[in-house]
Amino acid sequence: MSERPVLDPDLADAARHLLLTCRISSAQDPLRYQAVLRGRRELTDFFRNELGWNLHIHDVAGVVRLHKRRDDVPGDRGPRLQRRTGRGDLAPAQVLVLAALVCEQLWRRPRISLRELLQSVAQVCAAEAGSGRLPPFRIVATDGVSKREAQSSREDIVDAIKLLQADGEISVDADLDRAVTDETAEVFITADRDSLANKFASLSPTLLALGTRPVDEHVAALTAVSLPDAEPEAVAQWQASVEGRRLTALRRVVDDPAADPGDDPNPVGYLGTSTGRERALNLASSLGLVTTVRRDWWEIVDPSGTASDADFPQGRKTERQAALALLSHLPYHGAEEVSAEEILALFDEVRQDMPRWAAGYAERLPALVRAAAAELVTAGLLRPAGEDRWQILPGVHLWRVRVRQGQTEREGRHRAASGVDDIGIGEQEEQQ
Repeated sequence: MSERPVLDPDLADAARHLLLTCRISSAQDPLRYQAVLRGRRELTDFFRNELGWNLHIHDVAGVVRLHKRRDDVPGDRGPRLQRRTGRGDLAPAQVLVLAALVCEQLWRRPRISLRELLQSVAQVCAAEAGSGRLPPFRIVATDGVSKREAQSSREDIVDAIKLLQADGEISVDADLDRAVTDETAEVFITADRDSLANKFASLSPTLLALGTRPVDEHVAALTAVSLPDAEPEAVAQWQASVEGRRLTALRRVVDDPAADPGDDPNPVGYLGTSTGRERALNLASSLGLVTTVRRDWWEIVDPSGTASDADFPQGRKTERQAALALLSHLPYHGAEEVSAEEILALFDEVRQDMPRWAAGYAERLPALVRAAAAELVTAGLLRPAGEDRWQILPGVHLWRVRVRQGQTEREGRHRAASGVDDIGIGEQEEQQ
């Protein structure tokens, strides 16, 4: 394999950060922002040539944005609701729609009170709710609208504002959580028009005529490079071309925890060719990512933790231990899929040997089954295959799970649960 560097090592940290957040602000992250300014030409060319993504540096707003465009959008990723404790759930469609409506109102009035914002968004939704283009958004408890529904609407728009606030798009001068229950609370939201104008990467939904397209064609239209390519037939042809296959494969390598070389319209996938393998390995190496490669599977890890917010297999929470217990079993399962019933039987067997393990789930092991499977789905080791069934991916053969028992270690069938019932350790094998 050629050792040709694709990216200057001094720019790798900023590039990894952009892969995760797509944004660097001069106010919030001045060191990375200055690094991007020093290497602006190299970084811009790197993302454009290697991944087909546009990097925009907005000097006036002091913001760098990476516009990632994927036609195979990961379903388990996206903005997460802001919560005081822990990682929130993925924002539902209603919250994302409201975030776009908030941006629209702030473009017209860069400083607005929450009360006025609620009224404006409610009026827009009321005008379109009958056609189904926008969701109903009712903020006042009246005939036909319960107090709970009105408060739920307020909670949704507060979640939308929090997403924009976390992204650095807007500033808020008071406690948003209080505004959910206290209708008299005075909260003002302030935005910068330049920042709002630079937020969105897709072509205009109006120009794309999304309202006349089936829902399953929206992603292809929004990720198209130009208006003529927004037609589904043209998009499909581009995806099957050599350039389309190259970009799809390389985007998965740098953006996902795993990549399937066989997931390609051609008999020999791009990552299965010597040229594709060399280019992908060079790209990952230049970003500081570590790849473990089999003929049928690629596992990608970021040792720095900059390019991804996933931390599997670290952590001592019960759900992570259960995922490791399941992972220790999957390479020997003997089938392409595993069901919830089979996982439940495995956990029952583990608890017979170690009754103290997962004591908090003793009466609700099915919930632990789903949580453990979700951990492995996020890590790219399982894929949903129907209700309470998961496809086992080849990446499970790259992992070995062992137990740490105090100061000693012991091999055993259920290697994710320990003698003290609380420690599981996962390691990725070095295979090439």
